[in-house]
Amino acid sequence: MSVFILQNLISLVASHYIYDRSDLYKMEWLEKLRPQKILLVTAGFDETSDWLTQRFPAAEVVVCDFYNPQKHTEISIERARKKYPSKPGTVSVKTSEIPFANETFDLVIAFLSAHEIREDKERITFFRELNRVLKPECFSFVTEHIRDGSNFLVYNIGAFHFHSRQTWFRTFVESGFQMYREYKITPFVSTFMINKNDNTA
Repeated sequence: MSVFILQNLISLVASHYIYDRSDLYKMEWLEKLRPQKILLVTAGFDETSDWLTQRFPAAEVVVCDFYNPQKHTEISIERARKKYPSKPGTVSVKTSEIPFANETFDLVIAFLSAHEIREDKERITFFRELNRVLKPECFSFVTEHIRDGSNFLVYNIGAFHFHSRQTWFRTFVESGFQMYREYKITPFVSTFMINKNDNTA
Protein backbone atom coordinates (compact mmCIF):
# COMPACT_ATOMS: atom_id res chain seq x y z
CA MET A 1 0.00 0.00 0.00
CA SER A 2 1.47 3.35 -1.00
CA VAL A 3 1.97 6.16 1.50
CA PHE A 4 -0.56 8.29 -0.41
CA ILE A 5 -3.28 5.62 -0.20
CA LEU A 6 -2.51 5.00 3.46
CA GLN A 7 -2.75 8.71 4.28
CA ASN A 8 -6.10 8.99 2.50
CA LEU A 9 -7.38 5.95 4.37
CA ILE A 10 -6.31 7.45 7.71
CA SER A 11 -8.07 10.72 6.84
CA LEU A 12 -11.28 8.92 5.89
CA VAL A 13 -11.30 6.83 9.05
CA ALA A 14 -10.62 9.88 11.22
CA SER A 15 -13.36 11.91 9.50
CA HIS A 16 -15.83 9.05 9.96
CA TYR A 17 -14.96 8.91 13.64
CA ILE A 18 -15.22 12.69 14.13
CA TYR A 19 -18.41 13.36 12.16
CA ASP A 20 -20.30 10.07 12.50
CA ARG A 21 -19.17 8.37 15.70
CA SER A 22 -18.19 11.09 18.16
CA ASP A 23 -20.35 13.41 20.27
CA LEU A 24 -19.53 16.38 18.06
CA TYR A 25 -23.12 17.13 17.07
CA LYS A 26 -24.58 16.63 20.54
CA MET A 27 -23.24 20.05 21.55
CA GLU A 28 -23.27 19.07 25.21
CA TRP A 29 -21.74 22.42 26.14
CA LEU A 30 -25.17 24.00 25.50
CA GLU A 31 -26.90 21.72 27.99
CA LYS A 32 -27.48 24.23 30.81
CA LEU A 33 -28.33 27.23 28.62
CA ARG A 34 -31.82 28.60 28.01
CA PRO A 35 -31.36 31.08 25.15
CA GLN A 36 -34.23 33.09 23.70
CA LYS A 37 -32.54 34.27 20.51
CA ILE A 38 -29.72 32.36 18.80
CA LEU A 39 -27.45 33.45 15.96
CA LEU A 40 -25.95 30.56 13.99
CA VAL A 41 -22.98 31.54 11.81
CA THR A 42 -22.47 29.53 8.61
CA ALA A 43 -20.41 29.70 5.46
CA GLY A 44 -23.37 28.50 3.43
CA PHE A 45 -23.38 24.94 4.77
CA ASP A 46 -25.98 24.68 7.54
CA GLU A 47 -26.00 21.34 9.30
CA THR A 48 -27.06 22.41 12.80
CA SER A 49 -30.04 24.81 12.70
CA ASP A 50 -32.60 21.97 12.67
CA TRP A 51 -30.96 20.44 15.73
CA LEU A 52 -30.90 23.81 17.51
CA THR A 53 -34.59 24.36 16.77
CA GLN A 54 -35.41 20.97 18.26
CA ARG A 55 -33.12 21.50 21.24
CA PHE A 56 -34.47 24.99 22.01
CA PRO A 57 -38.09 24.99 20.76
CA ALA A 58 -38.90 28.25 22.58
CA ALA A 59 -35.95 30.12 21.05
CA GLU A 60 -35.71 32.01 17.78
CA VAL A 61 -32.87 30.63 15.66
CA VAL A 62 -31.44 33.07 13.11
CA VAL A 63 -29.04 31.63 10.52
CA CYS A 64 -26.55 33.96 8.83
CA ASP A 65 -24.34 33.10 5.88
CA PHE A 66 -21.13 35.14 5.42
CA TYR A 67 -19.94 33.33 2.28
CA ASN A 68 -18.45 35.61 -0.37
CA PRO A 69 -17.22 33.77 -3.50
CA GLN A 70 -14.65 36.52 -4.18
CA LYS A 71 -13.05 36.11 -0.73
CA HIS A 72 -13.83 32.56 0.36
CA THR A 73 -12.52 30.50 -2.51
CA GLU A 74 -11.88 27.06 -1.01
CA ILE A 75 -13.05 24.26 -3.33
CA SER A 76 -14.58 22.30 -0.44
CA ILE A 77 -16.96 25.11 0.50
CA GLU A 78 -18.05 25.54 -3.12
CA ARG A 79 -18.85 21.84 -3.33
CA ALA A 80 -20.77 21.91 -0.05
CA ARG A 81 -22.86 24.89 -1.18
CA LYS A 82 -23.80 23.16 -4.43
CA LYS A 83 -24.82 19.98 -2.62
CA TYR A 84 -26.53 21.69 0.31
CA PRO A 85 -28.10 25.05 -0.69
CA SER A 86 -28.89 27.61 2.00
CA LYS A 87 -32.17 27.02 3.81
CA PRO A 88 -35.08 29.43 3.37
CA GLY A 89 -34.81 32.38 5.73
CA THR A 90 -31.01 32.36 5.86
CA VAL A 91 -29.69 35.93 6.17
CA SER A 92 -26.81 36.80 3.86
CA VAL A 93 -24.29 39.00 5.71
CA LYS A 94 -20.96 40.69 5.11
CA THR A 95 -18.07 39.85 7.40
CA SER A 96 -17.70 43.61 7.90
CA GLU A 97 -21.31 44.19 8.89
CA ILE A 98 -23.96 42.02 10.51
CA PRO A 99 -27.40 43.63 10.05
CA PHE A 100 -28.62 43.31 13.64
CA ALA A 101 -28.79 45.80 16.48
CA ASN A 102 -26.35 45.83 19.37
CA GLU A 103 -26.91 43.10 21.99
CA THR A 104 -29.60 41.27 20.02
CA PHE A 105 -28.63 37.65 20.75
CA ASP A 106 -28.07 35.74 23.95
CA LEU A 107 -26.24 32.91 22.16
CA VAL A 108 -23.95 32.99 19.11
CA ILE A 109 -22.67 29.77 17.53
CA ALA A 110 -20.04 29.43 14.80
CA PHE A 111 -19.93 25.71 14.06
CA LEU A 112 -17.09 24.59 11.75
CA SER A 113 -17.49 27.71 9.63
CA ALA A 114 -15.35 30.63 10.80
CA HIS A 115 -12.09 29.04 9.61
CA GLU A 116 -13.24 29.82 6.06
CA ILE A 117 -12.33 33.45 6.78
CA ARG A 118 -8.66 33.16 5.89
CA GLU A 119 -7.48 36.76 6.38
CA ASP A 120 -6.74 37.78 9.97
CA LYS A 121 -8.08 41.31 9.58
CA GLU A 122 -11.35 40.14 8.04
CA ARG A 123 -11.81 37.47 10.71
CA ILE A 124 -11.17 39.91 13.56
CA THR A 125 -13.59 42.42 12.04
CA PHE A 126 -16.25 39.72 11.78
CA PHE A 127 -15.78 38.65 15.39
CA ARG A 128 -16.07 42.27 16.50
CA GLU A 129 -19.47 42.23 14.85
CA LEU A 130 -20.37 39.00 16.65
CA ASN A 131 -19.27 40.64 19.88
CA ARG A 132 -21.44 43.67 19.15
CA VAL A 133 -24.65 41.69 18.60
CA LEU A 134 -24.08 39.44 21.64
CA LYS A 135 -25.75 40.45 24.89
CA PRO A 136 -23.59 41.11 27.97
CA GLU A 137 -22.86 38.12 30.20
CA CYS A 138 -23.84 35.75 27.37
CA PHE A 139 -21.66 33.37 25.40
CA SER A 140 -20.47 32.58 21.93
CA PHE A 141 -19.30 29.07 21.00
CA VAL A 142 -16.76 28.55 18.23
CA THR A 143 -16.22 24.94 17.11
CA GLU A 144 -13.21 24.24 14.92
CA HIS A 145 -10.49 21.81 13.95
CA ILE A 146 -7.14 23.11 15.18
CA ARG A 147 -3.91 23.26 13.19
CA ASP A 148 -1.96 21.03 15.55
CA GLY A 149 -0.12 17.72 15.68
CA SER A 150 -3.25 15.59 15.90
CA ASN A 151 -4.79 17.10 12.78
CA PHE A 152 -1.49 16.99 10.86
CA LEU A 153 -1.27 13.32 11.75
CA VAL A 154 -4.57 12.47 10.06
CA TYR A 155 -4.97 15.23 7.44
CA ASN A 156 -1.32 15.87 6.56
CA ILE A 157 -1.00 19.18 4.65
CA GLY A 158 -4.80 19.47 4.74
CA ALA A 159 -4.39 20.65 8.32
CA PHE A 160 -3.14 23.97 6.95
CA HIS A 161 -6.77 24.70 6.11
CA PHE A 162 -7.37 25.05 9.86
CA HIS A 163 -6.19 27.89 12.09
CA SER A 164 -3.85 27.39 15.03
CA ARG A 165 -5.00 27.76 18.62
CA GLN A 166 -2.79 30.84 18.87
CA THR A 167 -4.58 32.40 15.87
CA TRP A 168 -7.97 31.80 17.45
CA PHE A 169 -6.88 33.26 20.78
CA ARG A 170 -5.53 36.35 19.03
CA THR A 171 -8.77 36.68 17.07
CA PHE A 172 -10.82 36.54 20.27
CA VAL A 173 -8.68 39.04 22.16
CA GLU A 174 -8.47 41.56 19.32
CA SER A 175 -12.23 41.42 18.75
CA GLY A 176 -13.06 42.09 22.41
CA PHE A 177 -13.74 38.55 23.56
CA GLN A 178 -12.10 36.56 26.34
CA MET A 179 -11.70 32.83 26.69
CA TYR A 180 -14.05 31.31 29.26
CA ARG A 181 -13.55 27.61 28.61
CA GLU A 182 -12.36 25.17 25.96
CA TYR A 183 -14.11 21.85 25.30
CA LYS A 184 -12.04 19.21 23.55
CA ILE A 185 -14.24 17.01 21.35
CA THR A 186 -12.00 14.16 20.21
CA PRO A 187 -8.30 14.99 19.80
CA PHE A 188 -9.12 16.86 16.59
CA VAL A 189 -11.87 19.38 17.34
CA SER A 190 -12.25 22.07 19.99
CA THR A 191 -15.15 24.27 21.03
CA PHE A 192 -14.13 27.63 22.47
CA MET A 193 -16.61 29.17 24.89
CA ILE A 194 -16.01 32.93 24.82
CA ASN A 195 -17.72 36.01 26.19
CA LYS A 196 -17.30 39.76 26.15
CA ASN A 197 -14.17 41.14 27.78
CA ASP A 198 -15.53 43.84 30.09
CA ASN A 199 -12.08 45.41 30.30
CA THR A 200 -11.96 46.12 26.56
CA ALA A 201 -12.17 49.83 25.88
